[in-house]
Amino acid sequence: MSDEFSLGAQIGILIVLLILSAFFSSSETALMSLNRYRLRHRSRSGHRGAQLAEALLKRPDRIIGLILLGNNLTHVLAASLTTLIAVRHWGENSVAVAALVLTVVILIFAEVMPKTAAAMNPEKIAFPAAFLFYPLLKVLYPVIWLLNGISNGLLWLIGIRNPDGYHHHLSKEELRAVLTDPGTRNPRKRQQIMTRILDLETITVEDVMVPRADVVGIDLAHRWEDILRQIQNTQYTRMPVFSDELDNLQGVLHLRSVVRDLAHGRLERDALARSIREPYFVHEGTTLNRQLFHFQNEKQRLALVVDEYGDLQGLVTLEDILEEIVGDFTSDPADLARDVLPQRDGTYIVNGGANVRDLNRSMDWDLPVDGPKTLNGLIVDYLESIPEPGTGLKLSGYPIEILNVTENTVKNVRIHPRIETIDPKSEPR
Repeated sequence: MSDEFSLGAQIGILIVLLILSAFFSSSETALMSLNRYRLRHRSRSGHRGAQLAEALLKRPDRIIGLILLGNNLTHVLAASLTTLIAVRHWGENSVAVAALVLTVVILIFAEVMPKTAAAMNPEKIAFPAAFLFYPLLKVLYPVIWLLNGISNGLLWLIGIRNPDGYHHHLSKEELRAVLTDPGTRNPRKRQQIMTRILDLETITVEDVMVPRADVVGIDLAHRWEDILRQIQNTQYTRMPVFSDELDNLQGVLHLRSVVRDLAHGRLERDALARSIREPYFVHEGTTLNRQLFHFQNEKQRLALVVDEYGDLQGLVTLEDILEEIVGDFTSDPADLARDVLPQRDGTYIVNGGANVRDLNRSMDWDLPVDGPKTLNGLIVDYLESIPEPGTGLKLSGYPIEILNVTENTVKNVRIHPRIETIDPKSEPR
């Protein structure tokens, strides 16, 4: 009876050791599988288990050392106990069979199954385990320190060093992949906004500015009645003021400063001249993220864009940058109607002077944006010549037909729905 009890007790202890091994194995996988950014968020939100797990993962070598110490200790004890049981009850010849059985049991029940479960549900295992490991690490710290000191010293000798600690940083492209991952369950619009924010450091002011030819301003050389009519009917709140031509820039007028006099019929040239502010200039190569901060620091909403020679190229507003992030939200719908005319056959008549980025954003197209800024410039750059009316080409999969060319400029084109091909560009027809 005592032998049977002894065997039962030994098998019970062996099962406990296997359960401990499964716990250590699953805890290791769970802690290493935690999403660091979700962990940080939950920790800042006050979740105690997340706080302890985050503290443990600041030095992963220590927690790994603790887990491996416990796991290997249970394996050694289980192997010794299995050998003892085999020799005592079945003879020495059964030791090899018992070792093989124990190996299979450990692989299935103490390694593969718990680690798989932990990988699929890391938080459910890691957070409770952190409550045990955190105090246990403090108790066994001298042993862990010694083991880590030996292992880190050996790693140092073979050239594996990490003097700055253990940090997890995402590159821009990795962050983009995280934001657009379907598993994040972010709405498509939100994904677009977040990825556009990342693009601000590669898009320049030149890419989004209103080109010089399209700048609407107040020409002081005009009759005063025409100027008053323009101010009364304009859709803009800020306008550049010049004399005869844009190069003779006088400044920028904020209509708010003259609206009261205008409403009472008291606005005169002298009052308008006194309301003109100094212009704010930016270089065309300034990136949008930097320009956004410049607008904030300078308390400005409109800037005049100049090239490397100081020549005026156009203007950019705070709204232009915000629309790069969230899309069009205050623009006049008539702007799109002037540039794009839908046809009954599914094609579009497009103004050659239309901005390529605006077309992509408003029409959900995918025309190249890393070259010329207007559709006319894109076509001329692609053909490397001024096309004749009737010329056809395929640009990024969009069949394009030249309709009208005047003064060496493509005025109108017909764009057909995109045709997906292996080569996004083909030779002109």
